Amino acid sequence: MRRSPAVRIGMSIAVATGLYGISFGALGVASGLSVLQTMALSLLMFTGGSQFAFIGVIAGGGSGAAAAAAATLLGIRNAVYGMQLNAIFGPRGWRRFAAAHVTIDESTATASGQRERLEQRRGFWTAGLGVFVLWNLFTAVGAFAGNAIGDPKQWGLDGAAVAAFLGLLWPRLKGREPAAIAVVCALATVLAVPFLPPGVPILVAALVAAVLGWVSHARARAGRPLEMEGLEPDLDPYARRRATRPEDAAGGEE
Repeated sequence: MRRSPAVRIGMSIAVATGLYGISFGALGVASGLSVLQTMALSLLMFTGGSQFAFIGVIAGGGSGAAAAAAATLLGIRNAVYGMQLNAIFGPRGWRRFAAAHVTIDESTATASGQRERLEQRRGFWTAGLGVFVLWNLFTAVGAFAGNAIGDPKQWGLDGAAVAAFLGLLWPRLKGREPAAIAVVCALATVLAVPFLPPGVPILVAALVAAVLGWVSHARARAGRPLEMEGLEPDLDPYARRRATRPEDAAGGEE
């Protein structure tokens, strides 16, 4: 177990990601949430991008409904991860609920980077549970520290939630098409800000992204494939099954 590459990778990812919970905790209280509310977000929502989107809308003066809508839109990707991982692991009983809660970018990426089924399981649970424990721990540290800072505007923290979210998003844009969509959505948000209530422009940007994604998918199905490389690491739960087909084996011998 100690020599497992998946466990080592999962632990390193857990430490690196968990430490970033300090910034979320500080930004949560800076956006107007209490320490307990900030900690509850990490405990119950537990998906970094959605959490930063939530407090970003709140910090901008948006309503709770707009913040929840923005967080939900970003959290849809975890449902996609869950369907893929369920096809691989097939957890049952209480493990099914636990696996759903810790299905995040990091646990999915760690699992998808392994070839053996056992290592995939080890990587998933090590990264998922490790990030969960450390993220919540350091969220509490950041929340208490942020609460002691004072007026967030004196430190520029009123805009730090947006900057932190962009810092998480931009390195994940691995292709020209996702980057172009991000630029278009950013432009749509800037144009909508003067005319719409706080929190609504980000929903407009999400709608624009959905339309552009639908157009890209339609063009790909029509035989005009675009650069479809997306935001997050993806895995094919049926790749192992296809690799065992005779034609695949024959192709590999050439």
